[in-house]
Amino acid sequence: MTQKEQESSESAPIDDLGWNEDQLPFSKQFDDTYYSKFDGRKETLHTFIKGNDLLNRWPEMKQCTIGELGFGTGLNFLETVFQWNKYKSPGATLHFVSFEQFPLSAPQIQKALSRWPGLKELQNQFTSTWVQTAPIFTTQFSSDIKLSVHIADANEALPKINIQADAWYLDGFSPAKNPKMWTSELMQAVFNNSKSGTTFATYTAAGWVRRNLVTAGFQIAKANGFAGKRHMVIGSRV
Repeated sequence: MTQKEQESSESAPIDDLGWNEDQLPFSKQFDDTYYSKFDGRKETLHTFIKGNDLLNRWPEMKQCTIGELGFGTGLNFLETVFQWNKYKSPGATLHFVSFEQFPLSAPQIQKALSRWPGLKELQNQFTSTWVQTAPIFTTQFSSDIKLSVHIADANEALPKINIQADAWYLDGFSPAKNPKMWTSELMQAVFNNSKSGTTFATYTAAGWVRRNLVTAGFQIAKANGFAGKRHMVIGSRV
């Protein structure tokens, strides 16, 4: 394969979705599941929403921008919308900006999220407009919620934009299996797209990922992981 062909292959959306014995969606390419076998929805709430202290922050915010590395099944977005609708302040707006190099199709997303009937209405609203081949998928999800998904390698796309997020969900596949999503360069781009007070949360506590976050400029701390996982990492830009 030539370098040009390899670059094209690496940047093109692929259909590599599989299902394990528990009917959890997993990536054949990275040999990793998209969410926890214990409960992906509760994992999202614990790791990303509570990890960024958003339930306490939202009532005081008039505008919130959330950045995410790894859109996956869209579960983080939909659970964020679900919680936002309960905790937002009157008149507040939310912009959810995500990056996904290998997007799933609407039917795949529907199957992956079918175990949570409480998200069915939001899921249908999302998948009815989802276009997985768009360079940037943007939709006004509701009057106060905008969704932007960059269908691209975050390493290439993130340094080119300026979103100044209030919170980050760092949700790539396992660092051991997909190190490209946890490089020092990408963590620096996350930091550069943050402002004073911006927070982040991630399920991983891998030492080299922590070091990359510190080198980028974040202050970090360990927190209790989900479902018996010993540690996860949270942090902020001071």
